[in-house]
Amino acid sequence: MPELPEMENYRTLLSEKILDLLITGVVINRDKTINTEPDLFINELTGNRIIFVERRAKHLIFHLANGKRLVLHLMLGGMIFWGTEEERPDRSTQVEIQFGDHILFFIGLRLGYLHLLTSKETEEAMSDLGPEPLDRRMNVERFASLLKGRRGTLKTTLVNQHIIAGIGNCYSDEIAFAAGLRPSSKTQNIANSPELTERLFHSMQSVLREAASEGGYMEMPLMQGDTKTGSFDEQCRVYDREGETCPRCGGTIERVEITGKKAFFCPKCQHEA
Repeated sequence: MPELPEMENYRTLLSEKILDLLITGVVINRDKTINTEPDLFINELTGNRIIFVERRAKHLIFHLANGKRLVLHLMLGGMIFWGTEEERPDRSTQVEIQFGDHILFFIGLRLGYLHLLTSKETEEAMSDLGPEPLDRRMNVERFASLLKGRRGTLKTTLVNQHIIAGIGNCYSDEIAFAAGLRPSSKTQNIANSPELTERLFHSMQSVLREAASEGGYMEMPLMQGDTKTGSFDEQCRVYDREGETCPRCGGTIERVEITGKKAFFCPKCQHEA
């Protein structure tokens, strides 16, 4: 599933392509992907423009010139593609937004969605999300306050969108590796240690920034010729690397299950807190 770096990469690339372009048409191939009657959805978008693309957690929020918002969550298997009719991907599409001779294709949204909301409805939809890990207001003190009183494992804490937003299976493992902590470490033990809390905080920010700058780990090019998207996959240290050699210490990467979620780590250089 796309996480913060993947969606931030999409936000950056799309902002270079679609802003202020006239929406000339909309195609709805799956009514369940949207949240209104298809005719209403089409009428609201046609003749409108996207003036700003925002990312919140794992969502993209397209700000329309009429004040409405399009809220996208790709969920598992979702992707987007920008191209001409001749470049149409060989996949079924759920929604297509046309900008003259270019189309923004929404693909694989069987679990994902593209909802048309007001500004207030968008705020309400995002209200239960935790703070952004890369927000300029996020610091060690605020991060420590998020961990305080929490129970459970490091893995489950990092992927809990109510605590901190945008981190999923891949980056929780990469963050734990960067911090030298096992994903099974007890959150309360980390919270009780200022040194471990600070180490985890800096690991979180450095991993997410690096991954976003490298286009994330999911190889889902946004357009033809896009060589950036997914390039971080080769740089993942532990995620999906079971049986491979640890790049830090030479140990062997293992895979475990933590409350139903897969987790990858090096048992030699990552330690329990």
